[in-house]
Amino acid sequence: MKKLVVLTGSGISAESGIPTFRDMGGIWEQYNFVDVASPEAWHNNPELVLRFYNERRKKVIESEPNQGHRGLVELEKYFDVQIITQNVDDLHERAGSKNILHLHGEIRKSRSTADSSLIYTIRGWELNPGDKCEKGSQLRPHIVWFGESVPAISKASHICEKADIFVVIGTSLNVYPAAGLIDYVPLHIPIYLIDPNEINLPAIKNLICIKEKACTGVQALINDLKNKYLFND
Repeated sequence: MKKLVVLTGSGISAESGIPTFRDMGGIWEQYNFVDVASPEAWHNNPELVLRFYNERRKKVIESEPNQGHRGLVELEKYFDVQIITQNVDDLHERAGSKNILHLHGEIRKSRSTADSSLIYTIRGWELNPGDKCEKGSQLRPHIVWFGESVPAISKASHICEKADIFVVIGTSLNVYPAAGLIDYVPLHIPIYLIDPNEINLPAIKNLICIKEKACTGVQALINDLKNKYLFND
């Protein structure tokens, strides 16, 4: 069974109504990331940071997986699918995908400010001042903030190295270190890019562009992969 590695970004969740961060009308038009998504913000105004992520979490809980998410689940019937996502929502999980690596954390989880190994599922949508871990320290969102390292990037790069097929959905590939994962993909394999916008990429010999949004683009991907691989293994 061929290994299909999928890198997803905010574009796939946007079709479920979750605002993107950088597009027109995105979250960073409403907030300065320094004020709500950085270690400095947490130090200066933890109440604002918690309120910001409570709003985002509530929106995630109210949203549902779309056809893009569900289409990736369908591909698990035919391929060994590994999803690497830049998104902090849980829509891939709720759609039914089995193998998901979150690069930037998970908004429906919290972690201890004293011991980063202590991670908890948030019941409901609120994380508030005074919510503490078992060691008595305030809980923070389980999110990789601007200026913090990305602990999962090494594991993600190893996954990319083993890909037989690589797919990029709904990300501009401008955010590092996630954008650098494409450099770990074997040179000879096909790379699919699903996005309605022009994405500036270096010359890639086996690049297949599907200029669609995620919902329709994933269906086009499924059809193409079925035609090329299912009866040839």
